[in-house]
Amino acid sequence: MTYNSSSVLIVDDEAGIRTALRVNFSRNGWDVETASGVREASRLLENREFQLVVSDMRMPDGDGLEVMRAARAASASTAVILLTAFGNVPDAVEAMRNGAFDYLTKPIAFDQIEEAAARVMQQIAPTAQGEVMDACAMVGRSPRLLRSLQRARAAANTDTDVLVEAESGTGKELLARFIHDASPRARKPFIAVNCAAVPEHLLESELFGHARGAFTGATTAKAGKFEMAHGGTLLLDEIGEMPLNLQPKLLRALQEREFERLGETRSTKVDIRVIATTNVDLASMVDEGKFRSDLYYRLNVIPLDLPPLRERPEDIELLARYFAEKFASRTRGQAQPLSPDFMERLRAHNWPGNVRELGNFMRRMCSLHPGVVLDAERFDQEFQMRARPAVSAIAPAAPVAVAAPGVPIRDLERAHLESTLEMTRGNRTQAAEMLGISIRTMRNRIREYGLPPRRYA
Repeated sequence: MTYNSSSVLIVDDEAGIRTALRVNFSRNGWDVETASGVREASRLLENREFQLVVSDMRMPDGDGLEVMRAARAASASTAVILLTAFGNVPDAVEAMRNGAFDYLTKPIAFDQIEEAAARVMQQIAPTAQGEVMDACAMVGRSPRLLRSLQRARAAANTDTDVLVEAESGTGKELLARFIHDASPRARKPFIAVNCAAVPEHLLESELFGHARGAFTGATTAKAGKFEMAHGGTLLLDEIGEMPLNLQPKLLRALQEREFERLGETRSTKVDIRVIATTNVDLASMVDEGKFRSDLYYRLNVIPLDLPPLRERPEDIELLARYFAEKFASRTRGQAQPLSPDFMERLRAHNWPGNVRELGNFMRRMCSLHPGVVLDAERFDQEFQMRARPAVSAIAPAAPVAVAAPGVPIRDLERAHLESTLEMTRGNRTQAAEMLGISIRTMRNRIREYGLPPRRYA
């Protein structure tokens, strides 16, 4: 997605970060200005209006809070995203409460920045409703999808908690963002926590925060996700992975909208809207004694679902073209032509990984076959590659495809990583050996590129 006629001010005292962010935003069509500190940023804000300000939290001549105040003074509509290497800075939490659009910790993944920037632009120029819905990349025109989105829009006008039950890869987090962005809380923080990705012994601290000295290694106090989401929306992703022993405390926090940090007795009240998502049947988990019934009913006030891609085949062509245009915009190139027989193959495939699988497939095809028509032959070659049996040892070196100049290295690396994992049927150890990297690096790359962790075990 290209954001035309949109301006962003990047404020950071580290030249390398300014340059990296400038390149990333420029590639997506933004008009970019940079500043090395608070004073320079304030001068720029006095002389022109920006749709977005991305500011470091700590700089030699001040902090991101001062930049945010200067941006607010210049234009009340300017969105501010704060970046920091200090994830527990109390002032940053306070900034979120006072209207910062988002708060990201370093090192920053460009995908995170792009997602936040996309949400800024959706608020500046909301997508019109019509036959094709493209809100937060919820692309499609199937009646089932549109019904789900209409129900989600109605839910957005309330403060009622929502439970989204759908298969992996259907876009549950995108639907949650859609609800947040369509709600009166849109200018307040959207905070997400993946209950499956946080180790069980750290999840309570992640949700509710902790006091200094609450446990070994707690050298400073830390605000939890509940506190950071004050005024906005808290997404509890993969809620079915919530440990049973933590569920009573979560239930109380949802009922009372208050909690205690680990190591404290003082309660903290918050004003939040909670959206929970799951790819498992929570009602069955309740029957099996794996999930508390009272917590389930507390979450399931407004139930929503998203249809799997195999049940909305009329959306496959729209999605394929959307992804082709999205990836082309990153290199300022033209979207690759998709032949009729390629589309036929796409529609015939079952897509067990849903929209995520289709998006990853299109990214891989556009990265490995730039500037050519994607046709049935290339589709078949790709799936023949994926169908190869797992290797028991490091395979002989195969000819390496060389992409055309201008294709981002990140896209090539992601596509190569995913292809290698598909070749080994998701065996991380074998894939790491073939790529000459450690298993720890492999895990980090899977997380960095947003590949489904359970698929690659």
